[in-house]
Amino acid sequence: MIKLAIYGKGGIGKSTCTANLAAALASLGKRVIQIGCDPKADSTINLLGGTPVTPVMNYLRERDEEPEKIEEISKVGFGNILCIETGGPTPGLGCAGRGIISTFSLLEELELFEKYKPDAVLYDVLGDVVCGGFAAPIREGYASQVLIVTSGEKMALYAANNINSAVKNFEDRSYARVRGIIMNRRSVENEEEKVQTFADKSGLEIIADIPRSNDIIKYEDMGKTVIEGDPECETAKRFFELAQKLIDEDKEND
Repeated sequence: MIKLAIYGKGGIGKSTCTANLAAALASLGKRVIQIGCDPKADSTINLLGGTPVTPVMNYLRERDEEPEKIEEISKVGFGNILCIETGGPTPGLGCAGRGIISTFSLLEELELFEKYKPDAVLYDVLGDVVCGGFAAPIREGYASQVLIVTSGEKMALYAANNINSAVKNFEDRSYARVRGIIMNRRSVENEEEKVQTFADKSGLEIIADIPRSNDIIKYEDMGKTVIEGDPECETAKRFFELAQKLIDEDKEND
């Protein structure tokens, strides 16, 4: 099974990359779950036609009881992707990281993976903070690989370096490893050179190169991924290439 945690600086396009990769995997015949691990709870919205799923933490606050079925805290989106959002605490109160831990515990109780039997699980995780609950996908064995989304912007690369360092701290415990970098272009001067330099210095591969494109904005305004909106466009092709690469590697490791 493909088990990916996708990290990156806030605003770098991490959720866009995650949703498009999930959509590409689904379009290639895989049974996919996407779990948004960001308090904004907007990771899966473009798989759901622009209508968000109720975050798990909101559900627990509003009902003061745990759900009995996974359907109560999830929605099925494009390509039959099962969409779940952890959400976060009431603004200004509580710890968002604990929301992730609570959600993961609940999903285990509901036997999500045993019942749904996915081929791929994608965790979309805020990368500015790699500690506590935000490290749960790599620390608790949920994900086996990490993809880091970055552009050539200074702060994006700074966050990418922090994420890579944090994941390496867990290597000796057989937790997730960094598989590579998704370069999500932002038209920065010498962008490819800057990202390649970081990749070489970190011993990482640029596993995907996503062009800066108006197609993403166009289809997100419709509540869609580019995979759904125009699977033949260049941006969609890059996500299909990444999805196929991950599928092929998963087969080799079986």
